[in-house]
Amino acid sequence: MSILDSCLFKKPIAYRGLHNAEYPENSTGAFENAIKHGFPIKLDVQCINDGSVVVFRDSKLSRMTGKDGYVSTLEKSQLKDTRLGETEYCIPTLEEVLELVNGKVPILVEIESEDKIGRLEKRAEEILKAYGGDFAVQSFNPYSLGYFKQNAPHVMRGQLSTVFTKKEVPSFFKRRALTRMSLNNISQPDFISYNAEFLPNKYVSKIGLPTLAQPVRSQSQADKLSEYCDNIIFEKFIPDCAK
Repeated sequence: MSILDSCLFKKPIAYRGLHNAEYPENSTGAFENAIKHGFPIKLDVQCINDGSVVVFRDSKLSRMTGKDGYVSTLEKSQLKDTRLGETEYCIPTLEEVLELVNGKVPILVEIESEDKIGRLEKRAEEILKAYGGDFAVQSFNPYSLGYFKQNAPHVMRGQLSTVFTKKEVPSFFKRRALTRMSLNNISQPDFISYNAEFLPNKYVSKIGLPTLAQPVRSQSQADKLSEYCDNIIFEKFIPDCAK
């Protein structure tokens, strides 16, 4: 079976769930909303202090919770009291989200691993191993994907990339390698997930793998990208049609 026949390329993917003012990004409400509309879900995972895997994007708590501090310092017992904005929703664990989704729609799990590889990847792989629904993983870090290649080679992997700035990646050589995805020999991805702002892109075209564009924020942007990607990861609008 071609990867283009996989669950990731059949219908547009909801970026951090189908979120809005009522349902914050990466909340169970946003995921329930995506399920209701039949959209696959892209979510972000990272480890907190006690090793639990939570669904949350930022390293700092402030943007999504209004609290000071870092999500990595939290304990699982604190999650229920860490509300997302002024809503009823709190930071969920990966297990809670998988129980909620329960195979109703595919899931794309973004591994937020920037430094040391192993702790998050191992915990996420252990949790996902017991999940019966369709899922894949993606990461900006090729070494994170390399972990899955070595330890869970059956899991579909996506190399995330963008045109990195000097502020994001100070090292010129690292910045160039990540932008050009020249470490794909380590990640050995099944697909590419590239920043929609920088598509079309000569490095993506040269690699020639099935491509997701993220995040796509309007129908007009989706229409313009249709010839340069095989599916979109969208937010802030509802796509006109499914792939």
